[in-house]
Amino acid sequence: MPHRTLILTGYGLNCEKETQYACEVSGGQIVQQVHFSQLLTHQISLKDYHFILFIGGFLDGDDLGAGKFGANRLKYSSLAEGQKITLYDQLLELIAQGRLVLGICNGFQVIIKLGLLPTPQAEQPSVSLTTNRKGRFEDRWVHLVADSSSPCIFTQGIQHIELPIRHGEGRIEADQETVLQPLLTNHQVPLQYSNKEGRATERYPENPNGSPWGIASLCNEQGNVMGLMPHPEAFNHYTNHPQWTRKPYQGEDGDGLQLFKNAYQYLEQGFTA
Repeated sequence: MPHRTLILTGYGLNCEKETQYACEVSGGQIVQQVHFSQLLTHQISLKDYHFILFIGGFLDGDDLGAGKFGANRLKYSSLAEGQKITLYDQLLELIAQGRLVLGICNGFQVIIKLGLLPTPQAEQPSVSLTTNRKGRFEDRWVHLVADSSSPCIFTQGIQHIELPIRHGEGRIEADQETVLQPLLTNHQVPLQYSNKEGRATERYPENPNGSPWGIASLCNEQGNVMGLMPHPEAFNHYTNHPQWTRKPYQGEDGDGLQLFKNAYQYLEQGFTA
């Protein structure tokens, strides 16, 4: 049975084309762009997909906070008229089966506010994403260092990558002692903003939003749900990099493709749910 990838679009999301390209060149067999409304009106079902992507953009114009409306749609929309089971409930079931969920930038904001990270089924989200420390939108390239001990499926084999960021609400906000430190200890921070030497940093502009410990991403304990603020789909070819003519040629792939390749390698290695 071929694996199927769902890319949710609409209501201000705007990275669907490069995300689909990144999926297809990385091994995606059936990759479909689906408008949010098709999900809400039950024209498509999440259970038909093995890899679900919440992409970047400005969902609902970021009114009431980035990703909040999108999260509410999923949390309070039933699977069918008269049913009490919601799309959120179905997502939890699919995650428990081992299917993949990736939230990129605005998509990370959605799944954080939905409560899928860092622990699915938490009664109240323990983590939020809030306004950048500098109080402004940031659009730049960043260095990221990976945690080699993380269970995250998407970052396996990665040591250091460069990716672009473009966001105004990307700073991780949570109690550092009771929430963030345990996440670091539990290796649920697969990527951190780093300096060029590969050390995690809180220093601006290497860390564009001021997240403590340079946290750029989170994953669940199982490793099949990941959210990150940088855009891996936007570095899908080496010529995407602003200094590509100055860098040694190391192949056609941009750094971001490795996350997608890891996802499809996981699906190819016997995922059957």
